[in-house]
Amino acid sequence: MSDDDGRDQTHGREAGADGPAPGPRPEPIRFFGTTWVEHDNGYALRRVAVAAGSLLGAFASAYLLRFAYEGLEIGNVGPFLSISVVVLFAIASSIAFVKTWESFGRRPAPSSDEAALKGLKAIGFIGSLIAYFLRCLVEAPGEKLRRAEYERAAAEYARRRSTRTGNPAARRPKRKK
Repeated sequence: MSDDDGRDQTHGREAGADGPAPGPRPEPIRFFGTTWVEHDNGYALRRVAVAAGSLLGAFASAYLLRFAYEGLEIGNVGPFLSISVVVLFAIASSIAFVKTWESFGRRPAPSSDEAALKGLKAIGFIGSLIAYFLRCLVEAPGEKLRRAEYERAAAEYARRRSTRTGNPAARRPKRKK
């Protein structure tokens, strides 16, 4: 993963003889890996591809749902059930959109209701795909959150490393007056 000059390609830091450079490592993002750190290795092309793929998936999914609705109409189930199905998919899609959009900006709490909403997000998958598409127009989904965490961890690491000077065991004890 490193080239001939000893630099780690994914992070732009010096690699030591023992392996990669010490310090915090950026968290990879699905479909982007760690290219979001320096926007290299085809980051822009990946954003375009992921945005196009999610939009294409949303259109294909909506088209398939249209066939399902037509199946209900052919089955002559009545207007109440037909309208209920459309309304329920719309509600599930809007909830999935909101929850997916929120997940790009913050990590869910350990005791949150995210596990309970998995089924609802699966039903409203079109909303999740649209949220993914819209976020890809701005940045990689979750990049802002991961960048803030990574920069905070790097600053904390630099602060901890800069305060260490010399061997603490070799220091003389302070004299009491």
